[in-house]
Amino acid sequence: MPSPDSQNSQIEYPNPRLARLGMGEKAGFALGDFGFNLYWTCIASFLAVFYTDVFGLPAAITGTLLLVTKLIDAVTDPLMGAIADRTRTRWGKFRPYLLFAGLPMAAASVLTFTTPDLNETGKIIYAFITYSAMMLGYTVLSTPYASLSGVMTAHAQERNTLISWRFIAAFIGMTCVNKYTLPLVEWLGRGDEQLGWQLTMTVYGALACVIFAVTFFATRERIEPPVLQKTKPLDDIKDLLRNRPWLILVGLQMVIMLTITLRGGSSYYYLMYYVERPELISNYLAVQALALAAGAAITPLLTRYVDKARLIVILMAVVGTLSLAFYFVPKDAVWLMFTLNILISLALGPKSPLAWSMFADCADYTEWRSGRRATAMTFSAATFSMKLGGAMGSALMLWVLAAIGYVAREAQSGASQAGIALLQTVIPGVFALLAAAVASFYPLNNARLARIQQELGRRTATAQPDTEEFPQASGKNPPPENPSMGTATS
Repeated sequence: MPSPDSQNSQIEYPNPRLARLGMGEKAGFALGDFGFNLYWTCIASFLAVFYTDVFGLPAAITGTLLLVTKLIDAVTDPLMGAIADRTRTRWGKFRPYLLFAGLPMAAASVLTFTTPDLNETGKIIYAFITYSAMMLGYTVLSTPYASLSGVMTAHAQERNTLISWRFIAAFIGMTCVNKYTLPLVEWLGRGDEQLGWQLTMTVYGALACVIFAVTFFATRERIEPPVLQKTKPLDDIKDLLRNRPWLILVGLQMVIMLTITLRGGSSYYYLMYYVERPELISNYLAVQALALAAGAAITPLLTRYVDKARLIVILMAVVGTLSLAFYFVPKDAVWLMFTLNILISLALGPKSPLAWSMFADCADYTEWRSGRRATAMTFSAATFSMKLGGAMGSALMLWVLAAIGYVAREAQSGASQAGIALLQTVIPGVFALLAAAVASFYPLNNARLARIQQELGRRTATAQPDTEEFPQASGKNPPPENPSMGTATS
């Protein structure tokens, strides 16, 4: 005779977590990342160039500055995650930040892209303060926004689709910024690049504020932490450090962002100084972003047939192989450069929706394993690893430029040109292959996630987390894992 526990485990509970989302809510959420890319793409594609060629800082100092500021993010990102997880308003935990933090972020971005009349030391201090303020504003906005995708629905395919929509909008935003920023700087500045950058960021900041407000009104939070959950931020961190899928994802996100930043950030230098065709820069970056958007768009189709982690392994292996082949393209084979750029970007496109969907899965995994949920803390590490990977990519690029003797606005030596070519091709290719290796260790496949969601749905339906099922409510140790689902570290 089956035990009462085994009988109960087979009861079908209605699961409000598995909501189907309407088109308006998906579009409203996705639009938010268009707004974020008005900032992020400027950082990834143009900030290094702005600091070296407009602001007037040496490449080596710029690389160090961009990396050192991430030490601040190491504190502010998890702090923001803890604050967001404990926010209680009638609008939810995460949505209010989109409404109220947009204007400070816009102001910080304008100041970052403003060139003061100071000596080199003064400029370094100014750049450190303003860029740190800009990234703090980005943290206050992006951590709740990213976390929002983890509480709108837990339906696996709906979540994949939602996050794919997000990154389609993100890459469309990237396309617009890459295509039109330099012409906009020239048009607004009327020959004064410093003024042009300041006014361009003013336009982008105002537009982003409106977009974040639209996302606030269009979305809804549905998934709440367990009823009796009372935890400290340190408990959240301990839970994450015991979450092996999350630890793997943090490393994976960092390596992939390093790859993407190296490719995007070095594109300007590659076309300006190696190919010596600066008129191609805007179109090269634009088709790169369009291909990324196309890759994001087909992600829900791909995940119907291939587990997310396995898909990342395949795609990053493709990126690595094609990037290594890119090194052998002759300078005058522009059509081949564009073709490989499109193919590499198409393979990179699904990375973002896949990784962020997997972070949402990790939040569910922590809740299933410990009975506690810390969505924003989970996503704050995702945001930090993204920013750290981007900063490492920019720093590495600038340090290499300094080592090979790069001089802004001048023709480069043969050795300098060779180094710039490596930055666009071989170096990101090696990191892409490393990312494929890291992704191969990720343990949450579709079958396991389905069992986790079934169990969490049952807990939500009963809504009576007693101290036997959730020992943390009484201070006991977390429950042992269900043997059918494997161990916590499998």
